[in-house]
Amino acid sequence: MANWSDPRAGAGYAGVEPRADARDAGLRAYMLSVYNYMLSGVLLTGVVALLFAKSSLINLLFTVQETSRGLAIGPTLLGWVVMLAPLGIVLSMSFLQSRLSESALKALFFAYAGILGASLSTIFLTYTDMSIAQVFFGTAAGFAGLSIYGYTTKRDLSGFGTFLLMGLIGLIVASIVNLFLQSGTMSLVISAIGVLIFAGLTAYDTQKIKSLYAYVGGTDMQGKAVIMGALTLYLDFINMFLFLLRLFGSSRN
Repeated sequence: MANWSDPRAGAGYAGVEPRADARDAGLRAYMLSVYNYMLSGVLLTGVVALLFAKSSLINLLFTVQETSRGLAIGPTLLGWVVMLAPLGIVLSMSFLQSRLSESALKALFFAYAGILGASLSTIFLTYTDMSIAQVFFGTAAGFAGLSIYGYTTKRDLSGFGTFLLMGLIGLIVASIVNLFLQSGTMSLVISAIGVLIFAGLTAYDTQKIKSLYAYVGGTDMQGKAVIMGALTLYLDFINMFLFLLRLFGSSRN
C-alpha cells in the first residue's frame, strides 16, 4: 500500500520532479520556437517565390524564352546575385554566430528565406501548380514524421552524422558533375539519394537540436540556438522538397 503520509509524495522527492517538469517544459518551449521560426521561413520562401513567379518581378532575375524544347530560363546579372546571396548569408550565420546578436541572426534568417524564395520562383514556371502543392504537402507530412521520430526516439542517431555528411558531400560533387553531363538518369538517381540523405538529416538534426538544449537552455545562447536550429531544419525541408519535386513534379512542357 502506498505510504500517503510520506512527505516526498507532495514535494516531488526533494524537488527532483519539479525540476524535471520545469526542464521538460523548457525543452518543449525551446523546440516549439525552433519549429515556429522554421515554419515561418518556409512560408516566407513560398510566398516570395509565388509573388515573383506570378508577376513581372521575375523578369528582373531571369530571362524566359520559348524554345522547341520548352522554356529556356537563364539568370540575369541581378539573378546571379540573388542566387549566390543565400550561400553568403548562411556562411555568415554559421561562422559569425558567436559575434552576431540574436536579432541580427533573426534578420539574416528571414533575409535568407526571402531571397531564396526569389531564386526558387522558377519552379512555378517549370512545374504545374498542382504538382508543386502535392509535393509540398507530401514533404510536410514526411518531414513531420521524421522530425517526430528524431525527437522521441531513444536511439542515439549521432553515429549517422558522419555517414550523412559524407553522403551530402558526394551528392554535391555528383550534382556538379551532372551540370556538365546533363544526364537525365543520373539526375533521377541524385534526386532519389538526395531525398534519402535529407530524410536522415531531418531525424538526426532534430535529435541534435533537442540535445543542445541541455547546454543552452536558460542561457543567453538559447535564442541564438533556436535560430540556428530553425535554419538547419529549414534547409532539410527545402532540400527534401526540391529533390522530391524533381522526382514527382509534373512539368509544364
